[in-house]
Amino acid sequence: MIKRTHIRQFLAVVDAGSFTRAAQRIRVTQPALSAGIAELERLAGTPLFLRNRRQIRLTEAGGRFLPLARDLDRGFRAADSFGRESEPQAAELKLGVIRSVPGELLQAIAAALRPSFAIELIENSDAELRAALGSGRIHMAITVLRPGERGGHIVPLYEEPLTMFVAADHPLVGRIEVTPDELAAETMIARRSCEFLGATSRFFTRHGVRPRFALRSESDERCLRMVAAGIGITTAPVSLAIDGIVPLKVAGYDFRRELGLIADPAWTALPDIAPRWAHGGETIGAIAAEWRQFKVDAAA
Repeated sequence: MIKRTHIRQFLAVVDAGSFTRAAQRIRVTQPALSAGIAELERLAGTPLFLRNRRQIRLTEAGGRFLPLARDLDRGFRAADSFGRESEPQAAELKLGVIRSVPGELLQAIAAALRPSFAIELIENSDAELRAALGSGRIHMAITVLRPGERGGHIVPLYEEPLTMFVAADHPLVGRIEVTPDELAAETMIARRSCEFLGATSRFFTRHGVRPRFALRSESDERCLRMVAAGIGITTAPVSLAIDGIVPLKVAGYDFRRELGLIADPAWTALPDIAPRWAHGGETIGAIAAEWRQFKVDAAA
C-alpha cells in the first residue's frame, strides 16, 4: 500500500532534483530515502525516476504519477488542518525566477501574489526553470519569453533593450554612439546572469575586441556597483540601471529581451487555484504596465 511517507519522499526528490538535497530537505538519510523510493516504484510496478550522475528526471510513468501525488499531498495537508482553522490557508506557489529580474519588480509581483499564495522562490536559468515547469516542480516562472510566445497561461511583462553601461564620469559619456573597436582598451565586467552573455562575447569577438575582465559575477548588483566605481564597463538591460552609471550606445549592439510570467496550465486550472490566478494575473499585468512606463520607457 502506498503511504503518505512515499508521497512525501517522491515529491521531495521531484522538487529538489536530487536524492541528496531531497534527503536534507525532509531530514532523512539518503539510504532511507533511496529505499523508500525503491519501495514506491515496486508498489507502482514501474520506475518513476531516470537516474544518472548529473541529474534525476521523471520517467513517463513518473510524470503521470506526479499530479496524483500532488493531489494526495494537498489532501493530506487539508486533512491535517481540518477543523483547526476558520480561515482557508493560502495555496502553495513555487515561483521560479531568472536571476536578472529586477528586484523592485519582483518585490511588487511577490507582494501582489502574497495575499493569495504561500510563496517559495526558486532562482535558476531559463532552461532549468522551463524544465521545472514541465515536470511540475514549480508552478510559475518569471523568465525571458521566446519570439511569439503567447497564451492564456502567459503574462507578458515588458520588453527592453540591452545597453552598455559605463561610470558617470567615463570619458565616453556624452557620445551619441561609439563603435565596438573604441571599447577595445576597456576593462569589462561579466554579468554571468546575462541571457545574452554568449551572444555579447561573439559580437565583440567579431569586431576584434578581446578585453580584460575585472569581475565575473552572478550578482547583477555587484557588477553594476563596480561599473559605478569605475573599475570596468558592462552590458545589461536598461531596467537594471542604478545611480552612478550611464548607458552608452554601441553601434550594432541591438539585443532586446522580453520578460514574462509563465504559469503551468494544469496548475492554474485547479478549482482552488483558478480564481486566485485570474485575479493575480490581472494585478501583475497592471504592475508590469506601470513598471514599463516609469522604469523601462524612461531609461530607454
